Amino acid sequence: MTQRLDYAKAAPRTMAALFALERAVTASGLEHSLIELVKTRASQINGCAFCIDMHTRDARRAGESEARLYLLSAWREAPHYTPRERAALAWTETLTRIATDGAPDAVYLALNPHFTDAEKVDLTLLICTINSWNRIAIGFAVAPPPETAS
Repeated sequence: MTQRLDYAKAAPRTMAALFALERAVTASGLEHSLIELVKTRASQINGCAFCIDMHTRDARRAGESEARLYLLSAWREAPHYTPRERAALAWTETLTRIATDGAPDAVYLALNPHFTDAEKVDLTLLICTINSWNRIAIGFAVAPPPETAS
């Protein structure tokens, strides 16, 4: 797969806005582990190899367990996730699949015991941001780096 274009070079002003949003979401106060789980799960749903590779590597560097990363696509059946993470993952899946699933009240209301209103906005913007990155990476054919021998 050959990358179609260098999107940051082609549109630096508009890409700067997305990079700024990424920095703001990362600095929002949401825990790093939650951020990486959300980014990875949305990227799995979207089939974005570049982002799955990036965010699983980032999560592992930050101390995330292999088991939690391996089981992420089956988080509902795995006991490895906290109630807060489960609520966030459900919201991630809902917003990532919004065209087919909408945004049901039950999924939104499940956030209430675990997230403040500000955190709900930050989480939603996190989900929006990773979905944007997925579409950029897939649309411009950005591939993960080749695997290196270890």
